[in-house]
Amino acid sequence: MSSLIRICILGAGAIGCSVGADLTQAGHDITVVDVWPTQIDAIRAEGVRVEMVDRTLHARPKTLHLFELSGSAQVFDLILMACKSNDHRWLAELATAHLAKDGLLVALQNGMNEDSLAGIVGRERVIGCVIELSAETFTPGVVKRNTAPEKTWFAVGEHDGSVTPRLEALAQMLRASARVDVTRNIAGAKWSKLIANSMTMGPFGLLGLYNSEASQLPGMFEISAKLGRESLDVGEAMGYRIEPVFGLSEAEFQGTSEEKILIAMKILMGHVSRGRTAPIHDHIKGRPSEISYINGVVCDNGRRLGIPTPANDVVVDLDRRINEGSLAMDRSNFDQLRQRIMGH
Repeated sequence: MSSLIRICILGAGAIGCSVGADLTQAGHDITVVDVWPTQIDAIRAEGVRVEMVDRTLHARPKTLHLFELSGSAQVFDLILMACKSNDHRWLAELATAHLAKDGLLVALQNGMNEDSLAGIVGRERVIGCVIELSAETFTPGVVKRNTAPEKTWFAVGEHDGSVTPRLEALAQMLRASARVDVTRNIAGAKWSKLIANSMTMGPFGLLGLYNSEASQLPGMFEISAKLGRESLDVGEAMGYRIEPVFGLSEAEFQGTSEEKILIAMKILMGHVSRGRTAPIHDHIKGRPSEISYINGVVCDNGRRLGIPTPANDVVVDLDRRINEGSLAMDRSNFDQLRQRIMGH
């Protein structure tokens, strides 16, 4: 996969801009697309500025408003979907008109959306990906990236577990933005990340606090452990095999399944302690969070399989109420969260 292929990053939020800036700097032909007009206008006029702890990256990728893409005949060899899970289906429908016949769609997002995407663009044109990249954007054209490329982690994998030339080429290209592992168990890796997210994004997103603050609340660890245990039980019943995540080796990812999910949570918190979790950004911006694609997936599959998920049910219920406007995102929600999950 050379730098001459045409690459579209569908979603110019914090994740899309971070990766887009890295790949642009590495010499790839990048076009970022978004429905947020002022974001595209700002990048088109001044480029994108990615601010990290120790450096700032300025890049000038090509840009398209979403309506400009939909009204064009442009075709891309690779589409990196960097939208929220809530938007993945309709954007995949749009992507089908702009993805080359032998092109690839790779979702840089949370959740378990690959089967859904494959049903729209074709399974042979989808490669699975797990990402751990903490970033946020509130000012058009400016991204605060909390995990620099050397601390960012991706894993990519073919659905059938094979290691193909196109998979290895994709991994090599993405190494401009992260440490990248090639996995033969992409579904297991994605569910392992979903477990970690259910333990952190779910409960933290109700409070509006920085991750470092939320993780230190009395009783939060016990709440997260309950959420993770339920997510693990459901995943194992679905046949997923827990996979080392965040760049951990097999030797570092030892112990029982419960011990492994706590290791994953600890590593995740070390990566993202400086920031606020993604649902908080969504609630601040007045849009629905994607918790229904994380904790909600645990609950839905638990009901289908007859596995109780009471802790995840509470997180989904409180998140739904915030989305609907009947509950404010606030630290005081922790008392209700703890009472309903722990009974005290």
